[in-house]
Amino acid sequence: MKKARSLLFILGCLLAATSLFAFNKHHYPPSLYGSWLWKQGTDEATIIFADDYCVFASFDQNNKKFEYTWGGTYKVNGSDIMIELQFNTKTKELTGTVFSFAFDWKQDKLLASFRGTGRAEEWTQVDNGKAALAGTWRISGRKQGENINEIPQAPRRTLKILSGTRFQWVAINIETKEFFGTGGGRYTFENGQYTEHIEFFSRDSSRVGASLSFQGKLEEGAWHHSGLSSKGDPIYEIWKRINQ
Repeated sequence: MKKARSLLFILGCLLAATSLFAFNKHHYPPSLYGSWLWKQGTDEATIIFADDYCVFASFDQNNKKFEYTWGGTYKVNGSDIMIELQFNTKTKELTGTVFSFAFDWKQDKLLASFRGTGRAEEWTQVDNGKAALAGTWRISGRKQGENINEIPQAPRRTLKILSGTRFQWVAINIETKEFFGTGGGRYTFENGQYTEHIEFFSRDSSRVGASLSFQGKLEEGAWHHSGLSSKGDPIYEIWKRINQ
């Protein structure tokens, strides 16, 4: 009798734990932070959320075709993502306006209409944005000779947005609404080496498929980035987080 009661007690605890886990899984959906992917055939779209900033890109990696990109600061208001656009290559005039995207969850999928189709589409999380370089960075200095020339925050800016595994850079002017270029893909940062694997490039499609490696280190909160540019020119850049 005692054995039967003990077994019933253990089963009851297991059922309670299972129910609690199921409730928590439902009650606490994944975080937006990190990078997300939508894909259909060869068409792809990515969106990265990092440091209260987000950036979207649509492209066809197989055919080396860049479609469009937009991005800006964001905040979550209930079930809406409010994005103040700092650039939009599809409709330049929307720069400076606030867009609202309703979103929801389907288990671990993000449901949203970031592609502007008017219907919610499923986005798969690529990573949760937990990495040493994850964040939104602005170029704040460039070495020329032995001197570091500071680059103050200004309307004309170059940003690099990184999740745990993906990156995208943009060169923009938030006052004139000018867009100068973008590129992105996957990256790794191991043993002081930062490597980009390019999946889209707005100004030169021949760069798609290439990999670029640089020396990288974090020093007093700044990211020091050195090596050869995509044109083969030596560079030494310093990047700071956009919110610093």
